[in-house]
Amino acid sequence: MHNFTQEDLLLFLYKEASPQKTASIQNALVSDWNLREEMEVLASSIKQLNSGKLYSPRQKSIDAILEYAEKATPALSVQH
Repeated sequence: MHNFTQEDLLLFLYKEASPQKTASIQNALVSDWNLREEMEVLASSIKQLNSGKLYSPRQKSIDAILEYAEKATPALSVQH
């Protein structure tokens, strides 16, 4: 059993893991069926996220968030 976090696996999939972590994960994938399955699920999720169309929020939503933030932190709000 290996103790890789999902963050470790995501870094591996995005080729951002350290060389040592990459080697450890590659070695573990050879013998750990559960790890391979988890990796496939993560890879599939990444593929689905990358294939979807992203939309920008409506200006009304942005304004509502900014208004809420201004009320929540009055000392930090900018005077207009």
